[in-house]
Amino acid sequence: MPSTVSSLWYIDAPDPVAVLRDHPGPDPEAAWALARQLNPERDVVPAASGTLKVWAGPDPESIYIGCYPGVTVVCSTQAALPKPTTLPELLVRPLASEHTYLIAYDLSLGWGAFAQWERGEFRRSFSSTRVNILEDQGLPRVWERPHWAGEYPIELEPGEMADPQMLPFDPPDFADAANQEWLGFRYRGKFSEDALTPDQIAVCGFSLFPKGQAPALDAAPAPALAERNGKRGLLGWLRGRDRVS
Repeated sequence: MPSTVSSLWYIDAPDPVAVLRDHPGPDPEAAWALARQLNPERDVVPAASGTLKVWAGPDPESIYIGCYPGVTVVCSTQAALPKPTTLPELLVRPLASEHTYLIAYDLSLGWGAFAQWERGEFRRSFSSTRVNILEDQGLPRVWERPHWAGEYPIELEPGEMADPQMLPFDPPDFADAANQEWLGFRYRGKFSEDALTPDQIAVCGFSLFPKGQAPALDAAPAPALAERNGKRGLLGWLRGRDRVS
C-alpha cells in the first residue's frame, strides 16, 4: 500500500470501479494533454509510468495521470493540502466533470484529508492529524458516522501512550474510507477478496521542468511516434519507459 497519497478524481461514470476494471490501460494522449493543461507554466515530459501502488503520492517535480472513460485520476503534490478548500480553481474542475474528489494522506504524519465538489460546487472537506483538526467544512456524510462514533479507533503501537485529545479514528484510514465510499476501492488494504487494489490501476507519468529547461523528448513529432508504436500510439512508447511496480 502507498505510504503517501495525494490524488484528485474527476468522475462522470456511475460505477468508477467497473470502468477501471474494464479498461486496464489509460489513454496516454489524454493524460499528456491534461498534464500540460494543469501545468501551464512548466514543460511537461512523459516519464516512467506504473500504478497507483507506486505513484499515488509523487514528488513535486512529477505528476501521474490515468484517463479512463468517465474516470480520471491525477496524482500531484498540489492535492496534499492541509486545507483542501484552498485547492486551486484550475484543479477543482478542469474537465467539467460531475464529481471531483480529493483524497490525501501521509502515514508518517498520521495526517489524512478528503474533499468533495459537485459540478465545481464545494460540498465537504476534512483534514486532520491524530490530535488536530485542520479543516472541517460542509455537512458530514452518513458514511462518516461510524468513524466519529469510535468504531474504527486508532491502533497504537506497543508502549505508545494515547494523547487525551486524540481523535476517535485514524485520519489516513478516514481518508481511505472516503475513497472507498466515492470510488469503490481502498489504497490501504482490501475490504473484500475481489476488491480492486492500487496495483491494478495504471497511470501515465510526467516530469515537470521550468519552461525552456526540459530535455529533448524525441526528434520525431507525435504522429511519427504513434506510427512507430502501432495503433496504441503514445501508450506503446510509454510502456517502453515503464517502471516495474
